[in-house]
Amino acid sequence: MKNEVGRELPDLIKGLKKYRPYRGLFIEPDMPIHMIGRTLHTGKKNECKILPSLVEAVKAVNLKDGMTISFHHHFRNGDYVVKLVMAAIAKCGIKDITIASSSLNDCHDFLIDYIENGTVTAIETSGLRGKLGAYLTNHPRKLKHPVIIRSHGGRARAIESGELKIDVAFMGVPTCDKFGNATGQMGKSACGSLGYAMVDTMFAEKVVLITDNLIDGYVYPYSISQTNVNYIVKVNEIGDPQGIASGILRLTKNPVKLMLAKTAEKVIEYSGYFKNGFSIQLGGGGASLAVSQFLRNSMLKEHIKGGFGVGGITGVFSNMLEEGLFEICYDAQTFDTTAIQSLKNNSNHVEISTSFYANPWNAGPIINDLDIVILGATEVDLNFNVNVITNSNGILMGASGGHSDIAAASKLSIIVMPLIRGRLPMIKDNVQNIVTPGSSIDVIVTDRGIAVNPRRKDLSIRLNKAGLPIVSIEELQAIAQKLVGKPQNINLSHDDNDIVAIIEYRDGSLIDVVRKPL
Repeated sequence: MKNEVGRELPDLIKGLKKYRPYRGLFIEPDMPIHMIGRTLHTGKKNECKILPSLVEAVKAVNLKDGMTISFHHHFRNGDYVVKLVMAAIAKCGIKDITIASSSLNDCHDFLIDYIENGTVTAIETSGLRGKLGAYLTNHPRKLKHPVIIRSHGGRARAIESGELKIDVAFMGVPTCDKFGNATGQMGKSACGSLGYAMVDTMFAEKVVLITDNLIDGYVYPYSISQTNVNYIVKVNEIGDPQGIASGILRLTKNPVKLMLAKTAEKVIEYSGYFKNGFSIQLGGGGASLAVSQFLRNSMLKEHIKGGFGVGGITGVFSNMLEEGLFEICYDAQTFDTTAIQSLKNNSNHVEISTSFYANPWNAGPIINDLDIVILGATEVDLNFNVNVITNSNGILMGASGGHSDIAAASKLSIIVMPLIRGRLPMIKDNVQNIVTPGSSIDVIVTDRGIAVNPRRKDLSIRLNKAGLPIVSIEELQAIAQKLVGKPQNINLSHDDNDIVAIIEYRDGSLIDVVRKPL
């Protein structure tokens, strides 16, 4: 079958349901979809939820072969929880486990060993990196079905609709009381928002909290409620604080990135959306932080006050909130210690779940009211389609994240990227893999010019009037190829048993598949 973005897709994929092809940005479900329930567990009077070890917790939740477990990635590359839990599962001799983590990082490379011995046989996630990503790209038949890649909003949708059924959620929490109320805002492993964990703990059949800060008193306000928690296990460390959150993220000093950031800020300034009450999402990368700083200066100069900011929140943005440049910010993931303190102390800094953030199947994710978003890309193509999941060799090395969610929902989506990376042009005839369709991308900012999607003639007129360097995307591609040549296409396996991963669009339709490079 061929979908709306022209990708040829197999009719059937080993071990998975029959997929409906991607048909467009905002397609209603074919049939009524109901929020799933879970088995109710009646708490006993004076019951103690605290167990002495993770092995005891695995036994208490009655984890069996073939079940699905989940983790969150708020601890980023400092996470210890996945390793601790998998060691306990292996000690109990349990096999054929599906891991449904909100994302996986370099620190999870050890999962290769558990795949090799049959403990883990399936993975559903937003992102894969490091040795694990390379291993799965080159050994797709090690799993019983291809990796399922979902956006953050798409994952919340899948959990709430029952498409992703979690048997046990193993959630690391920086601070917890004996009843199971938990927060990420304090403790030696503080991570800030627990936006990913909120959805898992509400819909998983059973929930185990793992903490290194079990307090005698009471956690309030809490991110996770005791009413959703079955067991608690205290361990020595749930993560490396340096890998979880650093001090305030630093602005880039790279002159190319600074130029890109300044140009992106000018696009915002002259877009027609830069006015009192505008809303925005900015990322945590160096260029995005620089955009934040340039934007702050323009807001002060023009006496502009924004409405809300949303997404992963940095110290740079929380400082803008403190200055009164924005009224409120909605935080699904907190990136640094400055932002963690802001979430703890500023009542206008609000913690949200990923469903509140971006689930397309609820009555109002906050991104539906978003004006502007700054995004990155691994590569884009002449149709403005964006790849953020595979590198130039076709290896899994990135994450879908909220990319397709916010691009679709925002009024102005801006991709910021260099035209050339490592002597390779970043604008292709066709991207290796599509995560975000070009119909939801408005502007591409490069160091050699700005391309505006032809469907946004209004933006072209505004930006041309402002004197910004507007060129066609074809011209940008020609400039890149003149400098470094045209890249060779990657040879891929056409055997459907060599499908490495499937990429779901945010509504659960199939937008692309990742095939094994030859």
